[in-house]
Amino acid sequence: MPVFWTGLVLIVVFAFWLPVLPVGGVGSPLHLVLPAVTLALPSIAMIARMTRSSVLEVLREDYVRTARAKGVGERLVVSKHALRNAAIPILTLVGLQAGQLMGGAVLTETVFAWPGLGRLMVKAIFARDYILLQGAVLIFAMVFVVINLVVDLSYGMLDPRVSRQG
Repeated sequence: MPVFWTGLVLIVVFAFWLPVLPVGGVGSPLHLVLPAVTLALPSIAMIARMTRSSVLEVLREDYVRTARAKGVGERLVVSKHALRNAAIPILTLVGLQAGQLMGGAVLTETVFAWPGLGRLMVKAIFARDYILLQGAVLIFAMVFVVINLVVDLSYGMLDPRVSRQG
């Protein structure tokens, strides 16, 4: 479902049918719940699916069977052995999802009347302020590059076999 449609459905359900959350604007932390859920829903599904498949793949490895044979508890096997070795594809997906989150922020900020860089971009489009729009796109691009750089550098911390030198 597109982000703007998810936001509209959440507004109808949680602001009109069950009036428990505010629709838009800035104020209390409750104002952040609907936009955050709207942005997080598509990413959560993909990350959960990738986490499950990566962990199931790692749990079939020989070193996991060896740890179980040594008598290591299942919780420790999953947390220490499986999750750490399954983290690289998950981290890659999280880095790529950053771009989708920033693109979704443009629509989410507009739907929920949340002031931010995305809403500023929409205003710049309607005002035909191309210089402001280019600057905002440049900021989004720089943030995306920095996030992916951090993801790439963190591979070496997660798995020492990944060489940073080439």
